[in-house]
Amino acid sequence: MEWTETLRNALAYLDSHLLEEDPAEGAARAAYLSPFYLQKGFRLVTGYSMGEYIRYRRLYLAGLEVIAGREKVIDLAYRYGYDTPESFSKAFRRFHGLSPAQLRRRPEKLVPFLPLKITLTIQGGEGMDFTVEKMESWQIIGVEKRFLTDSSYREIPRFWDSFCAAHCAPLWEGKKPETELERAICECGIGEYGVCIDDCGGGQFRYLIAGKYDGRPVPEGLTVFTFPALEWARFRCSGPMPESLQSVNTKIFQEWLPGNPEFEIAQGYNVEWYSMEKETGSPDYESGIWLPVRRKPDTVKAVEQE
Repeated sequence: MEWTETLRNALAYLDSHLLEEDPAEGAARAAYLSPFYLQKGFRLVTGYSMGEYIRYRRLYLAGLEVIAGREKVIDLAYRYGYDTPESFSKAFRRFHGLSPAQLRRRPEKLVPFLPLKITLTIQGGEGMDFTVEKMESWQIIGVEKRFLTDSSYREIPRFWDSFCAAHCAPLWEGKKPETELERAICECGIGEYGVCIDDCGGGQFRYLIAGKYDGRPVPEGLTVFTFPALEWARFRCSGPMPESLQSVNTKIFQEWLPGNPEFEIAQGYNVEWYSMEKETGSPDYESGIWLPVRRKPDTVKAVEQE
């Protein structure tokens, strides 16, 4: 399915199922895509997380009902997914700038939030520096934590800071690895990869700060994960972090995916690779983004017929 069509299908689903408990999960099923990748691409293309979009649409519709004056605030709170009238009124005031009672008296202050329409302009996506290659099954080892998709952009950098402060800083300062955990961090290069694995459901995914697994006994506190044999699109990033990586990430979802006639995302994995040889702020620092892909059905038929 084309990426633009995927996003349009997701938006159509969200707007027709806004009052369900978890419309984002249903939207991913309707779009035939991993929830992680749908939510990641949705944010990069629209500027909103799916959670924000759902919340803002609900509060706009709730505002229309407040103005109509036919429902009590307590009934609106439960209908639009809030546990209490107080939590609803607090969110309502943050969005509209007025309480429900105040908005009913001043309907001209309603803040509109209409359904989004997806229009993408393709510009230069095919000129990106990437390769597509088949990789046999491979394993990583690392420190794992679960994140909510909506808050992961804030929480993952904090996870890295905590990991580096607890485990890496002493080693960088010259401390020799003494424990099995410290030896695994050094010898497996834990920190070379940042890996997202979308297999949790409920708006969550697993994230690993990882390195290559070498078969050793797994120390307490570390997890091993095995990738199946897949084709991977590997995008090269050059320049200081995080700007270079963020720029390429945005281009993938705004240019490469919607304009690509051959490949689509295959599974809910996302790997960021970080060079261990230079400082991340270096102007020629090397990093990369790896996406599992599959060839679109029409492309496979064309290759078979050649």
